[in-house]
Amino acid sequence: MNIHEYQGKQILKSFGVRIQEGIVAETPEQAVEAAKKLKEDFNSDWVVVKAQIHAGGRGKGGGVKLAKNLEEVIQKASEIIGMQLVTHQTGPEGKKVNKVLIAQDVYYPGESPTKEFYISVLLNRSTGRNIIMYSTEGGMDIEEVADKTPELIFKEEIDPKVGLQAFQSRKIAFNLGLSGAAFKDMTKFITALYKAYEATDSSMFEINPVLKTSDDKILAVDAKVNLDDNALYRHPDYAAMRDTSEEDPTEVEASASNLNYVKLDGNVGCMVNGAGLAMATMDIIKIAGGEPANFLDVGGTANATTVKAAFNIILKDPNVKAILINIFGGIVRCDRVAQGVIDAYKELGNIKVPIIVRLQGTNAEEAKKLIDESGLKVFSAILLKEAATLVSEVLA
Repeated sequence: MNIHEYQGKQILKSFGVRIQEGIVAETPEQAVEAAKKLKEDFNSDWVVVKAQIHAGGRGKGGGVKLAKNLEEVIQKASEIIGMQLVTHQTGPEGKKVNKVLIAQDVYYPGESPTKEFYISVLLNRSTGRNIIMYSTEGGMDIEEVADKTPELIFKEEIDPKVGLQAFQSRKIAFNLGLSGAAFKDMTKFITALYKAYEATDSSMFEINPVLKTSDDKILAVDAKVNLDDNALYRHPDYAAMRDTSEEDPTEVEASASNLNYVKLDGNVGCMVNGAGLAMATMDIIKIAGGEPANFLDVGGTANATTVKAAFNIILKDPNVKAILINIFGGIVRCDRVAQGVIDAYKELGNIKVPIIVRLQGTNAEEAKKLIDESGLKVFSAILLKEAATLVSEVLA
């Protein structure tokens, strides 16, 4: 689950990570009040107005602007709030900005120059270990750094038996070219950051940039946090941070019905029980000459209610020209699923796309008979090969 920058910073701060302080605002008037508060608490004359959306590249898209006085705060906030922000991560349609973060200015003059770094914590799936990935080239797209100067990206792998060791934090600070007070502060920053990553059951923390200020403090200027959905039951306070306005409405609806759904760009809707079978079904669709329009796993206890909800979701996609239902009856009985398909078809009515149903397992023959005798425009199959052939025929 993705969360906003200001939410990620709240989590980091709770674990002792120094952050660029800020206050979220939903209107230009609130933005002005936030700027006044930052002036009072942190003596920050200038503030940064930052769009809060679930996407990177906000600055390049015009979603991050510096305001030097209250007049500029209300002007910049008015420009950003409500805009359709397009970045390389949003796609051409962009995302509407509903709120901004008014953040303190941390690039103040001092005895030493400021310096930006890149630091992230994530799982290396090939080794099954967490890694800290870091670079001296902060403030840039890490993909661009990896492409042009891969030698400037470092990785520190963490042994799960012992966790992050002190010498590893020192090694990271040394590789970033730090010394003195900044070196010591960076080791504390790394230690607290890794503690936050583990304690929150996150799948990724990305801080870009991490800033060394002119007085040698280390702090997080940005925070991209991805929380593991499967662990949210342990963190109801983090689950409450979910912003459904940032997600695909169809995927939100599917989640409310306990369906695992991901929209794709194809023309054949899929309804399957089990993630592995769903992947195989998508392969079959491609072999048959079609393109899957979605990934949809109804789970192992599919019934008439879940089938109807799945139908509703698939049919909202105007690109769908056919629907393939592929159910393996282990826990669930195939005849019950077949009846659910028939009931949903009749209740929804006016379904213009052909539906292919492949049911295998418990009571598969009874299920096929129900489908065949329903009188509806539903084609039944027993073998995957038959289902693929029917997909080819209905798309022709």
